Amino acid sequence: MANMSLKKNEMPTQAPDIRNHNFLEVALGYTEAQALDEAARCLNCKNMPCVAGCPVQIHIPAFIQKVAAGEFEEAYQIISEASSLPAVCGRVCPQESQCEEKCVRGVKGEPVGIGRLERFVADWHNEHSDPSCVKRPAPNGYRAAVIGSGPSGLTCAGDLAKKGYDVTVFEALHLSGGVLVYGIPEFRLPKAIVQKEVDTLKALGVKVETNMVIGKVLSVDELFEMGFESVFIGSGAGLPRFMNIPGENLKGVYSANEFLTRVNLMKAYRDGSATPIQDAKKVAVVGGGNVAMDAARCAKRLGAEEVTIVYRRSEEELPARKEEVEHAKEEGVLFRLLTNPVEILSGENGFVGGITCVEMTLGEPDESGRRRPVVKEGSEFTIDVDCVIMAIGTSPNPLIKSTTQGLETQRWGGIIADEETGLTSREGVYAGGDAVTGAATVILAMGAGKAAAKAMDEYMQSKAK
Repeated sequence: MANMSLKKNEMPTQAPDIRNHNFLEVALGYTEAQALDEAARCLNCKNMPCVAGCPVQIHIPAFIQKVAAGEFEEAYQIISEASSLPAVCGRVCPQESQCEEKCVRGVKGEPVGIGRLERFVADWHNEHSDPSCVKRPAPNGYRAAVIGSGPSGLTCAGDLAKKGYDVTVFEALHLSGGVLVYGIPEFRLPKAIVQKEVDTLKALGVKVETNMVIGKVLSVDELFEMGFESVFIGSGAGLPRFMNIPGENLKGVYSANEFLTRVNLMKAYRDGSATPIQDAKKVAVVGGGNVAMDAARCAKRLGAEEVTIVYRRSEEELPARKEEVEHAKEEGVLFRLLTNPVEILSGENGFVGGITCVEMTLGEPDESGRRRPVVKEGSEFTIDVDCVIMAIGTSPNPLIKSTTQGLETQRWGGIIADEETGLTSREGVYAGGDAVTGAATVILAMGAGKAAAKAMDEYMQSKAK
């Protein structure tokens, strides 16, 4: 029977005053009863507008109908036809601005909880299946290399492996997963979930080599010399940006990349960690995106008494997901909006002693369509902090560009690649994800990896004829 409730089933979560002291997952996931009830809200529209909003084109109504029938494994198989990382996407994909934004139920109420149902299905599958039982396709005799094991690289590798390609993923760090393991906190995306997804790809035949910095250990040209017939570059955008204001070299100033890598990948929150983080009491996080929210919420969990988001626009322009902003507020993170730092002040022994800011007003829209922040004259003031985390964006590392002949890039460092195929200026070399676009979402990176895998398949098959 159809569920015509205007509201989606609430996601169970840890209480804010408990979760802001631990790194356990905040969202607890739907129960089976909640999943069945939510699935019954889907109208199974014939024109499927939700699918048009999905960058990897999951057949959303079909999988939800299987959930409604209690056929959870069948639902998983439908999702996995299009997505190599369903448990990840169910947690971190911004469904509210993609598939759920197109949902017909959202016209007169809340859309169907597509992301929550995807997470439920993936978790149910992971709990009831063994990755080693995945059926490996027959090899087709061709080899492909994938640089980077983030969402674009893993998606590309998975799609090629399903077609029988011999795929090797080269990861610069000591663990596979890319931004999924170093950038997104445990409380949003447990690393065991990422490992489970990687294990499934390995069961398909994907090989993963860690501690392989392409551009240093091996070059793209050397990969071709080793017999790889096509290469995908999904190396992400891990080079942090700074504001170039006085005081950024003081002790206690972190890029969000460094801070989150220490916390997420190297477990700095554990007693006896080999990579301790300063025991800060008052932290300012500069920026308003998801990375800023992640850094602020991590700082709170590390014991900071006061954590403040400093952002130069208003709350309406915050680029972070609404859910992440709400969770940060619930956990006690403060927000100083229409505020911009101009100097980080020196305290004792070269550590941060405060941050000088100016108030901002919003002027005319800039090239992004958002109103441009303008300094309010004579508005300087100081915030008392002993740690500053810069979360104002990242760009691709120039290492691959500088060691690969004929690879054209944008002025800001992004690899130039065809929007539909990912083909670069080098024959047989494809690229996608943050290495091309700059920092973006997991699902958009997956979409790029999927498109590139299709083009690489066509390229290698055409060479064989």
